[in-house]
Amino acid sequence: MSMNMMESDSALSIQWAPDSFRINGKPEIILCASLFYFRIARAEWRSRMEQAKAFGYNAIDVYFPWNYHEKREGEWDFSGERDIEDFLKTAAEVGLWIIARPGPYICSEWDGGALPAYLFAKEGMTLRDNDPAFLHEVSRWFDRILPLIQRYELGRGGTVIAVQLDNELDFYDCSDPHGYIAALRDMALNHGIQVPLIACAGQGGLREASGFAEGVVPTCNFYPNDLDPEFEQKVTAYKNELAARGLPLLVTETNRSHFLLRRLLSCGTKLLGPYLQVSGTNFGFTNATNNWGKPLAFMTSDYDFYGMVSPEGRIRDEAYEGRMLHRIIQAYGSSLAEGKPALNLSMVVGGTKNTAVRQSLELKQGGNLLFVTNVGNQTEEISLRPGSVQKDIKRVCPAGECAILPIDVPLGTWGLSGTLLYATAELTDVKQTSSRTVMVFHTERAGEIAIRLDERYEAETDTSNMWLTEEGDLLTISFTADCISTCRIQLNGGHLLELIGMKRTDALLLEEINESGNIVVGDKKTYDLEPRTMENAWSTSRIDPSASMSGGSPIALDKADFLENQGFYRGYAWYEASYKYPAHESLQGVLIRQGSDVVSLYNGLRYIDTVTPGGGSRYVPVSASGNAYDAGNVENTGKKGGNGGSGGRSGQFNARVEIWGHTNFDDARLPGLRLNARKGLTGLTAVTDAKNITSNWRVLRTNTRELQAELIDPGLDDRHWPLVSFGNWMSPDHPAFEYYRRSFRAGEDADSWTLHFQGLQAVARVFVNGMEIANANPFDPYLDISAFVTPGETVHISVFLERVLGLPAGNVLVYEGSAAAEWKLSAAEEPELLRHAAGSRIESVLTEMPLMLEPGEMCWLYGMLQDSNDGAGWRVFVRGSNMKLTIFFNGQLVGRLWTPGGEARPVMTGGDPDSFYLPGAWFCEEEGKEGNELTIMLEAVVAGATSVLEGLAFIPTVTQILKEKGGTAG
Repeated sequence: MSMNMMESDSALSIQWAPDSFRINGKPEIILCASLFYFRIARAEWRSRMEQAKAFGYNAIDVYFPWNYHEKREGEWDFSGERDIEDFLKTAAEVGLWIIARPGPYICSEWDGGALPAYLFAKEGMTLRDNDPAFLHEVSRWFDRILPLIQRYELGRGGTVIAVQLDNELDFYDCSDPHGYIAALRDMALNHGIQVPLIACAGQGGLREASGFAEGVVPTCNFYPNDLDPEFEQKVTAYKNELAARGLPLLVTETNRSHFLLRRLLSCGTKLLGPYLQVSGTNFGFTNATNNWGKPLAFMTSDYDFYGMVSPEGRIRDEAYEGRMLHRIIQAYGSSLAEGKPALNLSMVVGGTKNTAVRQSLELKQGGNLLFVTNVGNQTEEISLRPGSVQKDIKRVCPAGECAILPIDVPLGTWGLSGTLLYATAELTDVKQTSSRTVMVFHTERAGEIAIRLDERYEAETDTSNMWLTEEGDLLTISFTADCISTCRIQLNGGHLLELIGMKRTDALLLEEINESGNIVVGDKKTYDLEPRTMENAWSTSRIDPSASMSGGSPIALDKADFLENQGFYRGYAWYEASYKYPAHESLQGVLIRQGSDVVSLYNGLRYIDTVTPGGGSRYVPVSASGNAYDAGNVENTGKKGGNGGSGGRSGQFNARVEIWGHTNFDDARLPGLRLNARKGLTGLTAVTDAKNITSNWRVLRTNTRELQAELIDPGLDDRHWPLVSFGNWMSPDHPAFEYYRRSFRAGEDADSWTLHFQGLQAVARVFVNGMEIANANPFDPYLDISAFVTPGETVHISVFLERVLGLPAGNVLVYEGSAAAEWKLSAAEEPELLRHAAGSRIESVLTEMPLMLEPGEMCWLYGMLQDSNDGAGWRVFVRGSNMKLTIFFNGQLVGRLWTPGGEARPVMTGGDPDSFYLPGAWFCEEEGKEGNELTIMLEAVVAGATSVLEGLAFIPTVTQILKEKGGTAG
């Protein structure tokens, strides 16, 4: 069945059916490695592509992040490291097909999933939905990116074979997936895109991901437990669903193990797209925050899930598995590429339940490939019973193996007459010339190959570990894998058939079969990972940690506001505000409202603490730093009335806020994990009283989830209700539905009140003076009730609590105090930070490691690197504690690290949290020209503990030299 597309070179080049995907008329199995230009230095694009191709991959998938190219609204950049055309052109020159994924949303653990942060400040816009306002913004991006992609489609001078619309929409609460995807489809078609349009399902929701919009192909992303014994059943269900629509199964994302890819191949998958076989780096302020930390996690600058190629270009063991799988696919050619699942359980008669999967593919030209998968933890012995041989054949299956075994495969697949009846070894390679056919089989221990030839022959072996058995026209070749051995079969017509047996470890390293039929086995690539100590003169410049680095005048605000609302989308920001409170009070702490991602708080010049509130509120006791309130930071206003009255106190808060990254998911458990979440903070309160009101709540048990309005009436006579601690009524109900009521008197001089349901493991529906406020939950337990409180009067609180028995309801606190006012805001991205670093350098002093900073201190660290490691660069490991590092090299932000220590440090995930990469191409090699400066901003972020930078360890990276036409790394 041909693509339902306009007639064009691109359309005619790509065709499909339920059991085939044809490119230029040839059925293909597409092995596709994620390879992202925005995470790899431009000078390394070609070498990374060559590595992917050399280790078996014929395609790459690539996202195009909208916010990487539109740095500010209307400010576009497609030059230098952002030169998409050069990337697409290079991929075509290397010979890789491309799955292009322009979004508009890409996920990819990238800042905001690539949605520009200015969108989050647009009121009334619904992201990733059939909303005209959002689609208008998307059209501006598509107007830029789609013409570039279209120019490099297959048949038009490039190798793009598909374009993906959005990404895993089924994870998002899109109200109209059909309308949304159809709108994106129409934009693509209007821009002349003629290759297939696809939409991937992240958790199996084909309709939710694609809307089943006409002309858009649903694809699947699978991230299972690789050893799930029922995985094939799930995949087959999706295969059948797509086949009913006339479509092949295309897996656009999955785990990186080729063990799992083999299992997917057994189900008839035509596109195998393990995510991130080629790793990279989140350079700049491009990291995301997401929910991998249950719920909050910060993505590391290192972007590496340990696929085939490391961020600095080292080849890993999995790469050799990739090359082997590619060669197996090539060995069977189009017969495998058009194979379809055929469950032949009768061919396997032994083995325990641990050898769980017995899947087979019916080859197009006849015969089967039997996939025997051992998902257990011990070696199993199975018995095979091929239909054409009247005996059982034993086969040992190691744990974690998915063996691909031929059964009754016609030798006509390779232009010979006869049948490959069975083999207990995998057929890895086939090399053919006009006079010779070489077939390479491998196994862990011993193998057996049975063939039936339709012409006379003479056979011999060259070693004692291979022997022949002839029974009529049946020839059985048995061998052990102790060494490479060959059976030479001279056919009557003069053609030579060579069957070579070898051990699996040799087959993984097989480089080529030359024209003479000789096997070339290479060596596994090894690396020098011994750290080097760079001879470097380090210097530091201490800086005022509470002062802005923007270099410009701050803007005045009537009230604190999110950064995106003020046009700040990445980097650092500084909030300044004043506060007042009565002289008879003392500062207990500070309440941060809706803070994210990293908030370092100062009371004047005195450090309080650093927190990561995840977009929610957070109470920070002043005593957390071990510092008493410093009277030198306040003054007696001498004014009467208002906050403070006669002899009131005042002071200043300074908050340094870092946008680690906008979330790439949409998770309701934290405010900062919603896709449209904004950064910064919306208020600070000087807390003068932290009331614990956990005790003495009136309680009434009910049996319905329906709200009973009379039970939250402030005037209700509840004197007959029992008095208990909050959430402490022993109930036989599960879940329990209970009303709790309590009151407290508000302070006369305060203007800010916040409820904190500390340790809550329930859902609390909260009412103040009869007015519903909001729901408190375990992930967002703070509620601002200031608008419903009158100073000096009684505050009536009612809570409708829905509890799961056995889980705590926690404590209830009220933070009372004075809200900060007279706000000022400034911000700095990479250019401003670098200017500040350059201006501070004149006051720098020589420094030796270890370098220590007191809580809240900051400094710039400078060092000049003299060695580029012959242009290959370095992986740099940081040893230290309680410290954040923002690392620049030659004017580029190369990494952000947060060393272990402190409760505020979130889960760091996505790659190595302790190191960063310096690309060799970014070193300055011009003689006599200064450069190669490492500039690091250090922040001591743990209250009450000294921060230590013990040192940096430099590990050399190695430039990979690859043979043409897919040789191994050398």
